[in-house]
Amino acid sequence: MNFPHRGTSPGASTPWSVILALIGFVGLCLLVGAADGAITGTSLQTWYLSLNQPPGTPPNWVFASVWTALYVMIGVAAWLVWRVVGAGSALRLWGWQLLLNALWTPAFFAARSTLLGMLVTLPVLLMVLWTTRTFLRVSRPAGGLMLPYAGWTIYATYLNIGFWWFNRG
Repeated sequence: MNFPHRGTSPGASTPWSVILALIGFVGLCLLVGAADGAITGTSLQTWYLSLNQPPGTPPNWVFASVWTALYVMIGVAAWLVWRVVGAGSALRLWGWQLLLNALWTPAFFAARSTLLGMLVTLPVLLMVLWTTRTFLRVSRPAGGLMLPYAGWTIYATYLNIGFWWFNRG
């Protein structure tokens, strides 16, 4: 196995370190998804079902499927950027957007607050768009992998604002 490599990716001199890095990036994203999935638990079956839904709200089963695919793409995108420029500002930006993304579920589901969720989702959207733009400049394939995530985040922001709007007071 010989992988092309540019940049200063730490430990990327062997094929196994490159593979382990890919597993690490994707694994971190899936871990965020699993942790957030565990948080939704009871609220998804009780509080969430009591909310008035905005137009275009998909069935609940769609979210887990979509997020799983998106987390894999987000992880691969970060790995591609790491392969080009190493651990630098682009990956720090990616880390911040992933952290903010992880905070949305506790804000919305654990706190059972559409308002708090909305206050978190707006910075998430901005960070995802910024990260996508940055990734496109570093690696077009990485940026391309971020585009569905950006689109879904725009849609999720719409839903969150809709949940807040239809459930005020």
